[in-house]
Amino acid sequence: MAENDTQTNGAQAAADAAALAQQIKQRILAQFVKDLSFENIMAQTGIEGEVKPEIKVEVALDARKRSAEHQYEVITKLKITSNNQGSDKTLFVMELDYSGIFHIEGVKEEHMHPYLHVECARMTFPFVRRIVSDVTRDGGFPPLNLETIDFLQLYRQQIAQRAAAQQAAAKPADA
Repeated sequence: MAENDTQTNGAQAAADAAALAQQIKQRILAQFVKDLSFENIMAQTGIEGEVKPEIKVEVALDARKRSAEHQYEVITKLKITSNNQGSDKTLFVMELDYSGIFHIEGVKEEHMHPYLHVECARMTFPFVRRIVSDVTRDGGFPPLNLETIDFLQLYRQQIAQRAAAQQAAAKPADA
């Protein structure tokens, strides 16, 4: 009997998820590079000895409602720095702001913020990855193929950081 209840609950959860997915209507209206900068410092200054790149990737997300009804802009911001391992010499710096314009209906207002920062960013990521790969290759380096970014984890970290900052600001200063 317990196995039957588990199957029923699982089937109901799947049906609820399918109904929710049918209610959400989404289209990507546009995608574009909003800002791009690539600086090949190694070519400008030269590096002596063996080069062992160490890559640091910083990701930030921004989302905002547009003036048109049901339209939102989601911007994925990357800053990629490559340093020579064992020294402080920078090989290259890349900054990319990639924007997606979305038409979204059926997402409750209280769920819109995480939806934009997780689902919409996830949809534009393959294009961001390709741009990073192409630019680093065209800049004279082996193509940098970014690993998949866990936007849900990134969102949770940003929320936790904001909460910690608000708590710190709310505490009275020690006299």
